[in-house]
Amino acid sequence: MHIRPEHPGDLPARDALIAAAFAHHPHSDGSEVPLLHALAADGDLALSLVAEDDDGSLLGHLALSPVTVSDGTPGWYGLGPMAVRPEAQRKGIGSALVREALAWMEMRNAGGCVLLGDPAFYARLGFAPVPGLMLPGFPEAYFLGVVLASPAPQGTVGYARAFGTE
Repeated sequence: MHIRPEHPGDLPARDALIAAAFAHHPHSDGSEVPLLHALAADGDLALSLVAEDDDGSLLGHLALSPVTVSDGTPGWYGLGPMAVRPEAQRKGIGSALVREALAWMEMRNAGGCVLLGDPAFYARLGFAPVPGLMLPGFPEAYFLGVVLASPAPQGTVGYARAFGTE
């Protein structure tokens, strides 16, 4: 497996992968593919990574977009959506994508990263609730973050417009 930045030619395969990965997910409304297109159209897709196998077939995808924090702390990102082809799940691909995204943020001296996700999966990658960091309207236990530069911000997180969380 190889992880690399997404290329324009990847879009059809990426979209199909994401649609398949979220097709039966209990918390999906099917908006993940249109969300990525909207993030790109708005200029808010900071990083789009793909994992591919040796023959170039896409196995997974991860997106990062900038977020704001009400206290003005700069350099924070939102992770998601992230998807792994159904038959390739539980093989470390998602974890590898997250580690690559964290390394990308560290190279850019980012402050940190937030996401909405399963604490059981993301805890092993360093994500946990960040005291004082909030995303109103979403379950606190599933709003997780990793602080890459201290101090941790305090306030409400705002995602890119495409997420519709304003």
